[in-house]
Amino acid sequence: MQKKCVLKNQMDDIPHLDDIVDLEEDEDDDDIQTKMKGKRPMSGPTVQGKRCKQAGPIDLYFAKDVEEIVRQRRAKNKGQFDENKKKLREDAVQKFATWMYDAGIPFNAVKYDSLQPCIDAIGTFGVEMKPPSYHEVRVKYLKKELTNTNMFLKSHEEDHARYGCTIMADGWTDKKSRTLINFLVNGPKGTIFVESVDASSDSHTADKMYELLSKFVNRIGEQNVVQVVTDNASCNVRAGRLLENNFQHLYWTSCAAHCLDLMLEEIFKIPNLKKLHERALMVNGYIYNRPQLLSMMREFTGQRDMVRTAKTRFATAFLTLKRFQVQQANLIKMFTSEKWAKSRYSREAAGKRVAEVILMPYFRKTTVFALKIGGPLLKVLRLVDGEKRSPMGYIYEAMDRAKEAIAASFNNNEEKYRCIFEIIDKIWNVQLHHPLHAA
Repeated sequence: MQKKCVLKNQMDDIPHLDDIVDLEEDEDDDDIQTKMKGKRPMSGPTVQGKRCKQAGPIDLYFAKDVEEIVRQRRAKNKGQFDENKKKLREDAVQKFATWMYDAGIPFNAVKYDSLQPCIDAIGTFGVEMKPPSYHEVRVKYLKKELTNTNMFLKSHEEDHARYGCTIMADGWTDKKSRTLINFLVNGPKGTIFVESVDASSDSHTADKMYELLSKFVNRIGEQNVVQVVTDNASCNVRAGRLLENNFQHLYWTSCAAHCLDLMLEEIFKIPNLKKLHERALMVNGYIYNRPQLLSMMREFTGQRDMVRTAKTRFATAFLTLKRFQVQQANLIKMFTSEKWAKSRYSREAAGKRVAEVILMPYFRKTTVFALKIGGPLLKVLRLVDGEKRSPMGYIYEAMDRAKEAIAASFNNNEEKYRCIFEIIDKIWNVQLHHPLHAA
């Protein structure tokens, strides 16, 4: 009996296969018995202070492959890890979004390329990072950012000297009716802003525009500038000719986006389309200047608004007409409803004219005609006015396809679109002497 007890104790001291694997993994740990010193012994069979894993009946006869055991453990841990990371990210994003809402930061700020390095740096620091102070972001790190920006601009200038660059003049009018021109320089690394100039007294004469453009050519470096891009205003065209005469290696290039806008402007000078545009402006203005009528319209259109156009925004005029076409049935339903008939607007002279326009078959027919013309041209305008990639290499192909689409929409009946093609060719061929710049 004593031998059986001794034998049983010796058998208990034999480690299980799983424990052997665990012991091999923990070779570098301190002596387990030293760690367990002073602690209460665990009941049941142990191996040097560790509880032995209990094996099932099948495990006694079929030992698992060690690599399979490790693989299963890793897969299990990975699933738990991914789930934990998902919860942590949701919490972090929620707190980040709350900060954005409190600070009134625009939503498109999350699209900036500088955000990801910021997140990475905070994650590298770890938890309990102290937020930057008001003084740090206003003084200390603003100076560092200025230094970094100057270094960034210096790298652009080196590329401009090596490969050449393009000066772009983008004119616009502010709320004070001042004519401002933004000057930008485009090179292999992208576009950088140089300066904004108040050209209210200079932008309408060719000589003044030439002086302004030549000033920036000399500022960037005459030997570095390959071309100058402006819009197609007559004074800019003449100033471009003067630049080419005085700077032999330099080219003046017209803006393709402005060229397309001129096309749309000329198209809306066609009598029937001009009348259509005026009627669309009148309907939109009447509805949006009366809050109760606007609420009624939204009720019938499912809370959809109309695109409000302007007299000088000819691209948006097509978008307005497109919305009229989409909401055609709802607008007819509104102006033939009992609610409209009982409203005071139905008794006004202007309200009667608006209802007459909406219910007029000719208005709807002309709208379809305009959209057949404007749709393909708007696609080209979006192409040349985008910033993702330069369409310089295929702008002419895009215009050819737009003309083909217009012809196909009228079943190649040339009489219906001959005047449109004359306008397109007239404005487009003006640019053939110089390559178009696709902004």
